[in-house]
Amino acid sequence: GEEFPSLGIGHFIWYPKGFNGPFQESFPQLIEFAKQRKANPPAVAQQRHCPWNSKAEFEASLNGPELKELRTWLANSINLQTDFIIARSREALSKMKEAAPKDQAGRIERNYSKVATTSNGVYALIDYVNFKGEGVNPKERYNGRGWGLMWVLMEMKDVSNGQPAAREFAAAAKRVLDRRIANSPPDRGE
Repeated sequence: GEEFPSLGIGHFIWYPKGFNGPFQESFPQLIEFAKQRKANPPAVAQQRHCPWNSKAEFEASLNGPELKELRTWLANSINLQTDFIIARSREALSKMKEAAPKDQAGRIERNYSKVATTSNGVYALIDYVNFKGEGVNPKERYNGRGWGLMWVLMEMKDVSNGQPAAREFAAAAKRVLDRRIANSPPDRGE
């Protein structure tokens, strides 16, 4: 139901030319990461904008050479996509601290560190950044309230390191995403 494709294991968003969507576009970042690693993405993936302007155009091209080549490359680059997701997560903390209200930067760092003390907490941080973003993009907000990682870390109650932090992260994420749904425009069907 989106106006753009989301591709690969990370559902990386790729906007068509002229589309100014509300979410952070991540597919071009993945492709730049791949080129830096000499991973040779196909020519179609190296276009700045998604060449398919609608879902109908995309579906009509499903068996065409460009999409076949793109699917093959994506299927063969899972480790690269994983590395990109991890790198993006590592960069998130500094971005969040810079974008957050000044009185929240310390809280964000403390909660991030608490959650990161367990393997399931690290996975949750990586997964959340990948699928919901860092929370620093002002366009990724409804009624002034965001849903990215920064917002979850600010939402967390004060708990100890380890599993209590991982559980509170999950509970805070649920509260933030419930608020996102409540604040979303009805026509988005969230």
